[in-house]
Amino acid sequence: MFRKAIVLSLAVVLILSGVIVAAPRASAQDEITFGVILVGPKDDHGWSQAHYEAGRYVEENLPGAKMIALESLNSAARPETTLDQVVEDMVDQGAKIIFTTSADFEVDTSVVAEFYPDVAFVNISGDDALWGIAPPNLGNIMGQMEYGKMIAGCAAALKTESGKIGYIGPLVDPETVRLTNSVYLGARYCYEHYRGMNPDDLDLAVTWIGFWFNIPGVTLDPTEVANAFLDEGRDVLLSGIDTTEAIVVASQRAAEGETVWAVPYDYQGACETAPEICLGVPYFNWGPAYLRAVKAVQEGTWEASWEWDGPDWADINNPDTSAVGFVYGDGLTEDDRAMLDEFIAALGAGAMGEEGGLNLWVGPLNFQDGSVFLEEGETATPKQIWYQARNAEEAASLEEVTPPQLLQGVTGSVE
Repeated sequence: MFRKAIVLSLAVVLILSGVIVAAPRASAQDEITFGVILVGPKDDHGWSQAHYEAGRYVEENLPGAKMIALESLNSAARPETTLDQVVEDMVDQGAKIIFTTSADFEVDTSVVAEFYPDVAFVNISGDDALWGIAPPNLGNIMGQMEYGKMIAGCAAALKTESGKIGYIGPLVDPETVRLTNSVYLGARYCYEHYRGMNPDDLDLAVTWIGFWFNIPGVTLDPTEVANAFLDEGRDVLLSGIDTTEAIVVASQRAAEGETVWAVPYDYQGACETAPEICLGVPYFNWGPAYLRAVKAVQEGTWEASWEWDGPDWADINNPDTSAVGFVYGDGLTEDDRAMLDEFIAALGAGAMGEEGGLNLWVGPLNFQDGSVFLEEGETATPKQIWYQARNAEEAASLEEVTPPQLLQGVTGSVE
């Protein structure tokens, strides 16, 4: 199931409130148990670890809060375990709010939530609450990673000497296509404005492995994908998957004398795998949103809503306020960092609607098939950005939205 649409401007962080749930009534002094269901290992140095550490953040910042976490709920690691079984066990242990941390859980979360109307559910990255198809005790949270990916693309463009960049993608859905296009827009802008190069000469290629991490016999092996990119002369690898193969392979090839760089994903500490060749990492910081939700359930004020949280542009790495951040890697020079600082400031000004700010979702932009995404001077609507489909603004339902497309200039396919 898709990590589906977010209907709001990249320039403004909105919270769309849904129906008030019959949330558990409790005083702030009461203990509260919350569940976190992870799709991968809690120490994957990626997506799942970021969510696990968000739960730890809640425990550290909310008196009486206790986390129950289950890791690696996926068909490879736990083929006999269902979301329903996990939720039942967590509810039996007293969980009053449960976070399901993958689009892979979106459909099942909507079904299971109806069985436990007195428990609050939050599906990460979904939008059933926005579309009005969720039960009244189910909300959604997502971060505005488009900005992080634009910064990652800029960092890659500042370092590439071949003009060829490789992007390891997970599976194809509106989110992953949108984030790939975000990388390309950031890279293209910085290749032209900071490197003085022809942006049409920049080659960003994406290969989809088929899931968020490697499942032997099911997905492409991301290690093989990374090596293939380097074999064809791509000197910067970016990761769009939950795990660290891109930076691991780049580090191995650098040890053999090659000049290669990497940009991992998801987890703030991902550069630690190979700091010397890391250009930085765009990461989600789920702690503040988790804390807000658990505290609201504890106080009996939680409402089912769809939330899309952006960076704190005053300090995108503030652990208490920013939902999306970017940590610079040791592979960046001081000049690289100065250019990235300028780029981030321009993105922030654009997001806040300030004069002279930068918005990269402005035409002319075409899709790979030559169709027009944005006309000259046209600014994308929120739905167009989220679905990467020109008709998204007029669509009355998700089913009416055309499939997402990669931008013209990106090498790869969504087929």
